[in-house]
This record gives sequence, structure tokens and C-alpha cells, in this order.
Amino acid sequence: MYPFYETTEREIWVMDKESRHVRPHLHHALEFVYVTEGTLELGVGKELYHMEKGDLGVVFPDMIHHYQVFSKGKNTGCYLLAKPTVCSVFGTKLLHYCPKFPIISREQLPDEIIKAIEALRKSKEEDVVLRQAYIQIILAKSLPCLSLLEKNTQGDGDFVYEVVVYMATHFKEHILLPQVARDLGVSKYKLSRIFSGTFHTNFNQYLNEIRLSYVCELLEYTEDAITDICLEAGFESQRTFNRVFREQYHMTPREYRRSRRVRGFCLL
Repeated sequence: MYPFYETTEREIWVMDKESRHVRPHLHHALEFVYVTEGTLELGVGKELYHMEKGDLGVVFPDMIHHYQVFSKGKNTGCYLLAKPTVCSVFGTKLLHYCPKFPIISREQLPDEIIKAIEALRKSKEEDVVLRQAYIQIILAKSLPCLSLLEKNTQGDGDFVYEVVVYMATHFKEHILLPQVARDLGVSKYKLSRIFSGTFHTNFNQYLNEIRLSYVCELLEYTEDAITDICLEAGFESQRTFNRVFREQYHMTPREYRRSRRVRGFCLL
């Protein structure tokens, strides 16, 4: 999940979807992920946490995180995102603290959280006040289960953090490795080492995966034309977009959109 969620006026997103690999990213929203089938690996910062069915992951705003899926078969989750403004008295805490261990196991998960998640999954987008109340219930019941640390002890000034912020902010633009290196005040060789050593990919692959993740969310949850989505995501031509998309997902964007609608992974 990428900055797509910050480009709309919607304050709360509720998604039942197939879990998939997502590169390190961040956004200004509180994120919960409740594993409904299979397993999921949640990475926050430099740590990777294993999640089983029934576990809840909690990611505070502006924290670098990513997802990996290693299990074969069906792996799904309910993904909840909420802007800090809807979190009432918890807003300040969300902005200044983060969980030391971001997973609440199904054995420790309060029943009130499970009921609130189920209610959110059944709610309608126009039920704004009701949705806010459920988010606040989940957050109120989650915080006692989490040990919190100040965010400024978690390396906000780390160069990796700067790279992720830059890429999340500029991925829609025409950017090249040397330009990004200049903007970040480092050599292109150091920046290249960050991508290969930390992200285990190269600059172009990382950029394309950010763009493709953005594209997939738009394909699944909007009716926007595929040509418009391609350009909006930063691809310079339809041909390049189609080639990169096929290489990643082994189908066309139109086939991808159709398959997701058929499987029923849609915005609730």
C-alpha cells in the first residue's frame, strides 16, 4: 500500500484483499492489518515480524513498513487505514510514538477488536461517524497490548528513511538515480548500495514496484481508465507500462482488474 491513500479525501479505508509483497514505503495514516487467511510477514523499519491467521499488525503513521508473503495457497487480510485526525485523543500519541513490537497475536487480541473489525468490514463508506467509532475502539483496545517507544529513538534521521520518503514523494515524476543522489546529497554509488543492500533490488526495479503497487490499488478500487492510471503512476508510455506490468504479474492490466473483481477483493 502506497501514497494512493493520501491522494483522496477519504479518511478511512477498509479493504479485504489478497496479501502480496509490497516494497518498503510509508504514509501519513494509521494502519491495521488483520490476517484472515494464511500468513503474512510485516516489516517495520529493519525488523520482520511473522503473522498467522487471527493476528493483528499495527503500524503507526510515517513508519517505514513493507509486506512479504512466503506461504503458498490463499493469503488474505483485512487492511484498515485511518488518518490521525479521526483518532481523536490518540492522535498526538500516534505521531510521536510507535510500537516496540507491532503484532498482537490472536491469543492476546481482545474480543472487542475482532468485533470492531468485523463491523468495519460490513459497514458502508458513508457511515463515517460509525467507522470513526470502530477505529477508536480498535486503537483504544490495542494500545494497552503494545509497548510504545518515542519515534525519535527509531532513526527518523536514518538515510534509509530519507530514501523511502523521497521515493514515496516523487515516484510519479521522471526521476533517475543520479538526480535522486544529488537531491539527497550522496554519491550515486552509495545510493545504489542502499537499494541493493537494504532493499535487495536496484533503483529502477524499486521505482517500478512502487508505481505498480499504486497502479494495482487504482485498478482494484477505482473505475479510472487504464491509460490515465498508467500516466498518473509516472510511466512515460503505455508500451513501457504494459511490458513492466506483464513481467511482474504475468497478465495485462485489464485482466488483473477483471480477476480482482471476480475474486471479490473489493473496497467495502
